[in-house]
Amino acid sequence: MKLHILAIAAHPDDVELSCAGTLIKHAALGQATGILDLTAGELGTRGNGELRIQEARNAANVMGVTVRENLHMADAFFSNDEAHIRKLIPYLRYYRPEMVITNALNDRHPDHGRGGRLVSDACFYAGLRKIESTWNGEKQEPWRPKRVFHMIQDRLLHPTFIVDITTSQEKKMQAIRCFESQFHNPGSGEPITYIATESFLNNIISRDSLNGKIIGVQYGEAYNCENIPGLDSLDDLLLPEIA
Repeated sequence: MKLHILAIAAHPDDVELSCAGTLIKHAALGQATGILDLTAGELGTRGNGELRIQEARNAANVMGVTVRENLHMADAFFSNDEAHIRKLIPYLRYYRPEMVITNALNDRHPDHGRGGRLVSDACFYAGLRKIESTWNGEKQEPWRPKRVFHMIQDRLLHPTFIVDITTSQEKKMQAIRCFESQFHNPGSGEPITYIATESFLNNIISRDSLNGKIIGVQYGEAYNCENIPGLDSLDDLLLPEIA
């Protein structure tokens, strides 16, 4: 199965909060998109792993992604080591994404930085022919995504570029709200957490609005990358004029 963009993140809801608008936009263009959640977020204060996986499926339906899977790595205790890289490589070679979006390399949650580095390293090693892998018993060919982009999540990092998500912002917020166990719910009897405060989702909207302002649109999602993207021409930097 060939994907154009594959988002790989540490927890269910990482993608929704940080790059859902981009995935929704590309899916609307008819491009195949997918999500791999490394863990079920089972150590989160609210909800549980099984519930969060179901919420992730609901959000995937809203976003229109082609596929969403969970790798069931240990929340908080997965590592950037050989075993975890070898677990990721078959997925990269099976889905053969042109681009991968993953966690920020530096963020409030330790899993984000570790996950971002794990995914980045696995993308490189997936292109090495002498690392063997199989899928359903068949030997795989090497595959290396052309680009790896890191979401800007909780910390305000300086972006390499910003994607206009004005047309997909509303649906992004619908996808986020699929995680009813995690965000503000007046009827919930679970503890209030950093992301479950009444103001948290308003902060997400404000952040996307600020990103949009930087590039002259209504809403945007910001990214970092470790190498500089190339352009075919300067025209690639032109956005439609705002009415």
